[in-house]
Amino acid sequence: MYSKFGQFIHGKWQPSQKNETYDVINPATEDVIGKASKATKADVVKALKSAEEGFKVWKKTPPWQRSYKIRKIADLMRERKKELAKWLALEVGKPLVEGEGEVGGGADIFEWNSEETKRIFGQTVESRFENTRVQVNYQPVGVVAALIPWNFPIILASRKISTALAAGCSVIVKPDIITPGAVMELMNIINDAGIPPGVVNLLSGDPEEVSNELISSNIIKKVSITGSTRVGKLILKKAADKVQRVTMELSGHAPFIVFEDSNIEKVTDMAITSKYRNNGQVCISPSRFYIHESKKNEFAKTFIEKTKKLKLGDGMKEGVHLGPITTKKRLEEIEKLVEKTKKEGGKILYGGKRPSGFNKGYFYEPTIIDGIKDNFTVMTEEPFGPITAITTFKDFDEVIKRANNHDCGLAGYICTNSMEKAFKASEQLETGVVAVNTPVVATAETPFGGIKQTGYGREGGSVGIKDYLNIKYTHLGLSG
Repeated sequence: MYSKFGQFIHGKWQPSQKNETYDVINPATEDVIGKASKATKADVVKALKSAEEGFKVWKKTPPWQRSYKIRKIADLMRERKKELAKWLALEVGKPLVEGEGEVGGGADIFEWNSEETKRIFGQTVESRFENTRVQVNYQPVGVVAALIPWNFPIILASRKISTALAAGCSVIVKPDIITPGAVMELMNIINDAGIPPGVVNLLSGDPEEVSNELISSNIIKKVSITGSTRVGKLILKKAADKVQRVTMELSGHAPFIVFEDSNIEKVTDMAITSKYRNNGQVCISPSRFYIHESKKNEFAKTFIEKTKKLKLGDGMKEGVHLGPITTKKRLEEIEKLVEKTKKEGGKILYGGKRPSGFNKGYFYEPTIIDGIKDNFTVMTEEPFGPITAITTFKDFDEVIKRANNHDCGLAGYICTNSMEKAFKASEQLETGVVAVNTPVVATAETPFGGIKQTGYGREGGSVGIKDYLNIKYTHLGLSG
């Protein structure tokens, strides 16, 4: 299935220099989907030169022309959403309907940034001198290295590519080896939309090897990474040697706070949507459930009833709500974490094992665990899977303090019918994103990112493009 792809350099698919490949696995069947191209150092050098040439062309392309082409990408994504969703089902394991939702979200991001390219506003500052003028302008930062994780390859590639294009930058995309096909299919769309050769390139292969080669190059002026905190720190150290600008969206461990005035029926609907999206393999997935002690039993009972109705299976099949865990390694880590939580005193209310009836595939039951204490491993280590850890609290100040007692600060969820609690909790939570009475936190028009060890910088919204631009101040004397 990957024979029509390869390395996308200067507007063309081409084999790697050594014609090496690697296997891509379907997590639902454990079958090899195909063999994807593996880049060499020579391929990286080739892509860097291409992106350097592409930047010279694209930065001179007028904003309105850039806008037309970026918007065309959004239109083509919507036309080909089923094809892209199929790749997400095969490689990530997510259900087709969820894959189509991801493609739609990616298209929205390209559409949003097609408009943002027209709105890179400079500034005129009143000079303190009679015969001078002061201007502040924005210019594209240069060639961008975009490092894409496996859990949302279309959404996250869309964020990085579209923002770079809107700013006037060229970009080299590095998809994860687990999910290259989804991003490769997106590259075909980008090419069909008329983006000039060299402006968007793709390198497929070993993440560490390719990333190291990219970041060590003087051609790369900015790195955008979505990944784990561990990997983000390594990238940051390497980028520091070249003083490259870095945007990082790293690990999360989102608190989900249910106050005593909440409607549990609505709360559990919100929890089902936010917890089980992509089977919990989401950086913004709620993982620490703080339920007011007066509502805990009702929450657990209702949440279990709704979880039982979710159908587990191959994402390519109709009616499936939860696909497999994407990798064998991730499945084993989830199993290990659940077993450790049981030993520490957690009580399994539902799930907690691989489901019966599945001879193949990396499937794991959605798991709900009660009796959790703050010092349990599951409260500090990101589950990144379908694990719901339930604990209780007594009052507002207590739960906010406990929720903030973590190194990560990406997303937080609040459930309450009190406007006062909603505002105060939102203001006091140490996260970059807060959702109050809604499971929706990431949209094209809003800034997305975290604080603390979740990284820095924002993607999306009207501020996202600023991370791809340099500020230039000019003090102009009117007479020579």
